[in-house]
Amino acid sequence: MGIVDRLQASEEPSIRFLTRTGALGEDPASPSIKELQAEIACSPRAQALLSERDPAGRIPKTVYNKWRGAHWVISMLADIGYPAGDVGIKPLIDQVLGSWLSERHLAAVATVDGRVRRCASQEGNALWSALKLGISDKRTDELARRLALWQWPDGGWNCDRHPKAAKSSFHETLIPLRALSLHARVTGNSTSSEAVRRAAEPFLTRSLMKRLRDSRLMRADFLRLQYPAFWHYDVLSGLRVMAEAGVIGDPRCGDALDWLESRRLPDGGWPATYTYCRPGKTANSTVSWGGVSPSRANEWVTVHALTVLRAAGRVS
Repeated sequence: MGIVDRLQASEEPSIRFLTRTGALGEDPASPSIKELQAEIACSPRAQALLSERDPAGRIPKTVYNKWRGAHWVISMLADIGYPAGDVGIKPLIDQVLGSWLSERHLAAVATVDGRVRRCASQEGNALWSALKLGISDKRTDELARRLALWQWPDGGWNCDRHPKAAKSSFHETLIPLRALSLHARVTGNSTSSEAVRRAAEPFLTRSLMKRLRDSRLMRADFLRLQYPAFWHYDVLSGLRVMAEAGVIGDPRCGDALDWLESRRLPDGGWPATYTYCRPGKTANSTVSWGGVSPSRANEWVTVHALTVLRAAGRVS
């Protein structure tokens, strides 16, 4: 079987969904895709992610508890194709939005040397997840407003409070870029659109992975193939967001796309070479994401690689 046929035959309904809507470009609004999303909602993976809810529908941990707090649960549900508008997960979304929009949280946001020092991946992930799961209201608009307000002069964000820190962080910029891109598409908000244009530049000017001063690789861990990446930046995650933002055709994505193509295995898939998610370990999760092996294709990494290459016009 070819790699796409294998993905379409996966036991994971989320892999089938991501293959059809991403790698093959099917309409996400089609009845058959909606039926597949209903299967995702009942899948063992989705139910495991939701298994720690209390009777009120919330997860009784801090929302940012790695990787089982409500913040991460709604993020992963959104990323695997969980259907939008499910009232059963609204308490989780409310829990996350309430945390990042609280007066206490806002009071802790620091400004040093004229720049807001904020881990904007947190607000970004909350905004993106809520929008993907069907919540678009004054709370999501407020998160988008804050992110645009906190944007640094170079277009990104950074939580480093050292006064000499004057450049944005790839880790803290990618997820807000993704979130504001979706917010602009959902709402037509021009401020979000402009923030997206500016936020893409730190990545594009560095070919998604290279230092400006000598074009050498910025960090070795940027070349990890992993899923999920959570808040960590890697080239595949960067390419996914460039595709979602509509800039994957920019020539400055070319080196990263070449690198991704070079990692393809003989069977047509891509491996996972690292994971942050180890069920039962300190950095834990309620689910596994396919394991790590340099020679065996990982379904999650593979479907996202194919989706990126299709968006870039490199696979038919």
